[in-house]
This record gives sequence, C-alpha cells and structure tokens, in this order.
Amino acid sequence: MKEKQRPGDWMQTYTGQVFWPLDPRPEEIFIEDIAHGLSNICRYAGHCKFHYSVAQHCVLMANMLPKQYKLEGLLHDASEAYICDIHRSLKPFLLNYKGIENKLMEVIANKYGFSWPISDIVHTADNRMLATEKPYLMPNNPKPWNLKNKSFTIKIEPWTPKRAEKEFLKTYKEITNG
Repeated sequence: MKEKQRPGDWMQTYTGQVFWPLDPRPEEIFIEDIAHGLSNICRYAGHCKFHYSVAQHCVLMANMLPKQYKLEGLLHDASEAYICDIHRSLKPFLLNYKGIENKLMEVIANKYGFSWPISDIVHTADNRMLATEKPYLMPNNPKPWNLKNKSFTIKIEPWTPKRAEKEFLKTYKEITNG
C-alpha cells in the first residue's frame, strides 16, 4: 500500500532520521537531535557578544526551576531544533509560524511528558532568563527592553556547542533518571 502524502517536505536530522516539520510524529523525534540542533543555534539571531546557544539557555533555565518543572524548562524551546530560533520580535509576523511551532511542541510535549503550552512558572523563568542574559550577551543598550522580570543571580559564560550538547543530554538524563 502506498504511504499517504505528508505535507511539506522532509529534512535530515543529526542522527540521520527523516523528519517532516509540518507533520511531526513522536517516533521521529529524538533527544539527541534536539540537543545537537539546539547546541548549534545561537540565541538573539546571533547578535550577541559570543556564541550562546539555545541549548545552554535551556540548561541554565532548567537548573533554576523546581524539580517538577525542570523537564518542561529544558525542552521549552525544543521545536527550534527542527524549525530554528526565530527572534521574538519577528515571530508574530511570520505567516503560520506560531501554528507550526505549536503543533511541533505539542508532539514533543506529549512524547516527553510535559505540558504545552508551557506553564506560567516556566514562562516567567524564560523571561527571567532574558533579563539575566541581556547584560552578559548584548553589546550595548540603544533602547530599553521593557523587561518586567527580575534576573536570576547567575553568571553567563560561553559554552562551546559541543559542551552545550553534552550538558543538555546530561541534564536530560538527570531529570529523567537515565
């Protein structure tokens, strides 16, 4: 029997899988692909003082959360491993980007057992990370960012993509007990 046509087109992942971003399926999502992809994607569209990966952001944020929210915090940006990190200021203007992102995140959340949309505590932690990251990552302040959340009291130092991937997988294993 011929396989039903899937929407869009496929991409190859780091682990050599075939993945359809417009038709995500749990059996085609792997934590190794998420860790590797996020470790190579720089936050802030790359406009920061040094390479600061989405993976590092997720690990640091997960470490700031209570135990029951750590997995959700670690994986809150997991869709970006498949559809890239789009800057907050641009996302609302991209036709159906949020729909694609939400569908993918629902599949990821269901596979790994956390809530989507993210809980208020994780959303607040994400905004607190933004306030934490700004002074370490951004070269100057041409306009206020209108940050309403207090920053975390951590220092941000650059990790290589290799380290970010390793730390992401280590954190995932610690949270999930292997």
